[in-house]
Amino acid sequence: MTLPRQPKGFMFDLDGTLILSNRKLGSYQVIPGAVEVLQTLEERGIPFLALTNGSAYPSRKQGPRLREAGLAIRDENLFTPNSVAAKVMLDRAFSRVLVLGTDGVVEALTELGVHCCVPGDEAAGDADAVYIAWHPDCRMEHIHAACERILDGAAFLTASDVPYFATKEGRSFGYSCAINGAIARVTGAEPEPTGKPSADAMAFIAAQLGLDPSEIAVVGDDAIAEMQMARAGGAMGIAVTSGSTSREEWAGQPPERSPHLVIESVGELLTGGLLPG
Repeated sequence: MTLPRQPKGFMFDLDGTLILSNRKLGSYQVIPGAVEVLQTLEERGIPFLALTNGSAYPSRKQGPRLREAGLAIRDENLFTPNSVAAKVMLDRAFSRVLVLGTDGVVEALTELGVHCCVPGDEAAGDADAVYIAWHPDCRMEHIHAACERILDGAAFLTASDVPYFATKEGRSFGYSCAINGAIARVTGAEPEPTGKPSADAMAFIAAQLGLDPSEIAVVGDDAIAEMQMARAGGAMGIAVTSGSTSREEWAGQPPERSPHLVIESVGELLTGGLLPG
């Protein structure tokens, strides 16, 4: 497998691609080669960003934690599904969004101009959209509140509907996917992802990099999140085996989730001469 053209910019996944966290997202381990790849891109003036499907923290809080772990990435190059979700919500002029997520999710959306509420707030009954994100403390009353609003016609958005992400302890399931499933079973409504692999996410990436999607290489470890987005959006997909998907599993993907290129880890972009000179 080879890339169809030389990329002019890069989008990197975080978990399984640049780092491995623990299952509680409390600590990070940088994947070998990631630091050198990002430094080389900076030195050569090649645009890049990292877009995680993790929604627990605003970028301005996650950035310092990544740098403390040794991954030198600037806050302005780091994005989450909340970054994309806020644009979608503002573009659609939602008056108030009921959020099932951590305080960090609400904080991120509020900073970006979204009027948020949480289950139990007086304003929750007037929300015209529901947003499901990282919510390890979700309770049945939260799901009930979300279902009530969706059954009344509120939009059903989510940070991610991908079932797994890579950690130091192996695959871990995504809380938002599990919560989405409960709500969908009750309401009959399917969630609209704002993170990868959504078209909104691909458009957001292209706008941030200032490139056409066809000029962008999407680097990730998940067939649904990264490769499906790359294929659907006309970008190039570079798969790594350092996360949740093995080389054998990559080989078995259907065309709509098949990468253009499979490498062992992100460091091979540099050692294999895959970065623009």
